[in-house]
Amino acid sequence: MSQVEQSKDVIRIPVSRLGLGMFVVAIDRKESKVAISNAGQIKHRDSITKLNQAGIKTVWVDVERSSDNCGLKKKTAASLARKPVATRETKQIQAKKILSEAKNLVRKVLSETYEGKAVEVAPFEDIADKMIESVMDDADALKCVSALRTKDAYLLEHSVNVAFLLVTFGKHLELDKALLKEMAVGGILHDIGKIQVDNKILHKPGKLTDEEFEEIKKHQVYAVDIMKEAEGLSQISKDVCLMHHEKLDGNGYPRGLKGDEIPQHGRMSCIVDIFDALTATRCYKEAMSPAAAFKILMKLTPFHLDQTLVYEFIRCVGIYPVGSLVQLSDERVGIVWESKGRDALNPVVKCFYSLKHRRYTDVTFVDLRKSDLNIERGISPRSLEVDPSPFY
Repeated sequence: MSQVEQSKDVIRIPVSRLGLGMFVVAIDRKESKVAISNAGQIKHRDSITKLNQAGIKTVWVDVERSSDNCGLKKKTAASLARKPVATRETKQIQAKKILSEAKNLVRKVLSETYEGKAVEVAPFEDIADKMIESVMDDADALKCVSALRTKDAYLLEHSVNVAFLLVTFGKHLELDKALLKEMAVGGILHDIGKIQVDNKILHKPGKLTDEEFEEIKKHQVYAVDIMKEAEGLSQISKDVCLMHHEKLDGNGYPRGLKGDEIPQHGRMSCIVDIFDALTATRCYKEAMSPAAAFKILMKLTPFHLDQTLVYEFIRCVGIYPVGSLVQLSDERVGIVWESKGRDALNPVVKCFYSLKHRRYTDVTFVDLRKSDLNIERGISPRSLEVDPSPFY
């Protein structure tokens, strides 16, 4: 017979389909089922050969007593219900959806806050939950999408990225999920006070005067009043919003907090806020490479920033963060695409441009663990003569 016939746990199959690990309990001989004394799992191919030589065409196999990997056992309901493994492309789409939803929410709340309406906390908590789930599953897709910046949407992107970086940093420090959620909400709202700052100052393309900088600093004062009206907002979220410009030496604002007066989540928000601002394209400056931003963070320790946390943040983000641009030793340029489970120097890089030939190349994924190539340096988008955004 060419097909498997099933009867309870014992099935009849042709010898030609026998495999290692199948538990044979009987054979067919002269059209009748004959039990065998040496019933058991097939351990060697020789046993199948002997059945063929004896002229046996079909045998009876006990499915339950056969090995799990012999190919006979049905998938359990649990395994059938298990979610299919998401591809990177699927995760990228999901990440873009989360970030787009978050930016739309910030845009909506900025508009409502400007009109004097109180912030509703629940929608921010929903977005925070989605961010945390994405980071816990695999942060690479979200990192890559969040690295794609536009100077015209800085306030929206910065708010969302600060939240995402706080979740990523918090996960690295093994903080509780409930705490991550509160930090994320605070991160999304951390610049809410800027809605009341004069747009001409906020988006000024040149250096601010002392008076203009004092006006910018007022966004934290405005934020205090906004936070008071936000019903259900946790103290952690408020701290992240109101402490991201405080400094350990007491020279920060709005309250001039000093040393231990700034809790860990407040210190984390200071680091994340500066890093994201430095690596973003603004109306008055180009984006800085992560490596250059790390140098500035280090210079700000230990008087402004917590040195131990800065070191941990650099370890968390990595020398070549996912989404950053790098130049390989063959002068190709690519996006750091995947870093999960890898050492910092050997990510997967999505190459798309050749500096040597000054032209686009076929898109190629280079796994540096399996290649003779290496990363020469991290580069900033401004150093390229082309736009990398279509390749994210």
